[in-house]
Amino acid sequence: MRENERVTDYIRSLEPEGDPLLEEIERKAAESLVPIIRKETGALLKTLVAGVRPRAILEIGTAVGYSALLMASVMEEGCHITTIEKYEKRIPAARENFQRAGRLNQITLLEGDAGEWLKKLPEGGFDFIFMDGAKGQYIHWLSDVLKLLAPGGMLVSDNVLQDGDIIQSRFAVERRNRTIHSRMREYLFVLKHTQGLETAVVPVGDGVTISVKQR
Repeated sequence: MRENERVTDYIRSLEPEGDPLLEEIERKAAESLVPIIRKETGALLKTLVAGVRPRAILEIGTAVGYSALLMASVMEEGCHITTIEKYEKRIPAARENFQRAGRLNQITLLEGDAGEWLKKLPEGGFDFIFMDGAKGQYIHWLSDVLKLLAPGGMLVSDNVLQDGDIIQSRFAVERRNRTIHSRMREYLFVLKHTQGLETAVVPVGDGVTISVKQR
């Protein structure tokens, strides 16, 4: 076993037992091959939300609602989550999970294309944004996302290291993944070189970026 895998296993072993509903959602997602955030990424996400104490959260990529419920478990009273999902087959499961958790009044699920919704939401209306949708679209969504992010707000993006593929030459990556590879590299470069945006790339899970929009 590689050393980083041993470290990851150890980090995961430290996690206390979670909410039974979240554990059930996580187990069913694994069985159904539905992509959700990794356990160590979830711990980081919860910690960031608890620290930032946002009043309004935007999530791009709901899947079955796992990460939205993780964030809801530590958000301040009065905070609201807006989450966007395009894949129709996952939307009913997400709504059911929000209902079972008693979070329907705290989480709004928007159905449809994120690129279209991002142009309709209020500028500066969110002080925490979690990007976890189609990886090849991150760079295309970024301009609108930054408009929606309030000054001092935080943008967290998941899966930015692409299981290590991001450090490979474009030609070492499977042909079907080359477009995502090049777009993600561009996304990371832009995050690190955008004036007024302070970004760290963190090798947790499948790679996370944490960006703060300076006031």
